[in-house]
Amino acid sequence: MKKKAPRKPSRFDRSNSGPLGRWWWTVDRPLFFTLLILILCGMILVTAGSPPVAKRLGLDAFHFVYRQQAFLLFALLVMVGVSMFDPRQIRRFSVIGLIGSLVLLCLLPVLGVENKGAVRWFPVPLIGTIQPSEFMKPFFAVVMAWVLSERFRNPEFPAYRIAIALFIVFAGLLLIQPDFGMTLTVMGIFGVQMFLAGIPMLLVIALGVLGIGLGIGAYATMPHVRDRIETFLNPAAENYQVTKSLQAFQSGGFFGRGPGEGVIKWQIPDSHTDFIFAVAAEEFGVLLSIVLVVLFATVVLRSFWRAGQTSDSFAMLSIVGLATQFGGQAFVNMGVSLKLLPAKGMTLPFMSYGGSSLVAMAIGMGMLLALTRKRYGQLPSGRLQAYGLPGNA
Repeated sequence: MKKKAPRKPSRFDRSNSGPLGRWWWTVDRPLFFTLLILILCGMILVTAGSPPVAKRLGLDAFHFVYRQQAFLLFALLVMVGVSMFDPRQIRRFSVIGLIGSLVLLCLLPVLGVENKGAVRWFPVPLIGTIQPSEFMKPFFAVVMAWVLSERFRNPEFPAYRIAIALFIVFAGLLLIQPDFGMTLTVMGIFGVQMFLAGIPMLLVIALGVLGIGLGIGAYATMPHVRDRIETFLNPAAENYQVTKSLQAFQSGGFFGRGPGEGVIKWQIPDSHTDFIFAVAAEEFGVLLSIVLVVLFATVVLRSFWRAGQTSDSFAMLSIVGLATQFGGQAFVNMGVSLKLLPAKGMTLPFMSYGGSSLVAMAIGMGMLLALTRKRYGQLPSGRLQAYGLPGNA
């Protein structure tokens, strides 16, 4: 009797010990698929919200859509590629990335281009512009986690002093641009990680005083910050884009006007970037808006849960830092659209148009997926043996 030839394992078969097979059976699939759904929703919303902006600029109606599709394909490849790294590669990648970001931020005042009174972008042929601070955020979170985790290995290591010095350097470079909102984002990452690293209460108080001081300083020295805060606090004052955003929520109702049927988006200058959430509310209704909030919350809460499952202090601090950046940025963007926070130009992760924001967020979420992957010591014995490894590896 003729024996059957052994079945060749597919790329996603448990018996496949190749890189893709290993990745598929170790990656946090609920987290991965939630991110994919957000990316898909973002592509739909950019398609809905960008034509009015393109037409106002005299461009083809789908100019931003085509560019976002190109950025999106690259971002997906980056996210999956980075998610295949091991923790040691993540540390090295982040150190190199943070050094590169530092160099670019130092060069911004000389070589950067100004837009709306701020110098935050470099002109790049064919691409348009890149914003170094977007790429700096995920690298900062991971390097900060590495520095702070070294204290658990060596109590004599000056982790707090190095961490504070890094924060001061990057916060100073962001304030020079100026970009107060990005500074607050970095401060949020820094504060959460320092708290989890067990800083003394005196340092907690000092950091709180520093945050208040930065806020007062920005209010006193940055006219646009002062105007936004006063507009937010004064019920009689009117912010055009925020007012139109609230009208979009009213216009959409619970189920929305339908894809492409939005009216208010034609009156919002930044409907494809900072106020993409308003486009979602008008065309797809409050129902989709709630779904988006749930998806963002799922990524953050799932990440926090996975951070609590690991005994590796570096992985835990990195995961929390990256999730804080992701969730904090989403919270600020949505809060501004609903007039719950003072107006701040901050993109909605994976939703807003923008190459720098999309690719930088893909890098951050790729590192998050890499650090939340199951390690061989955490896999069931049968699955380890499927990889050709002993059950107690």
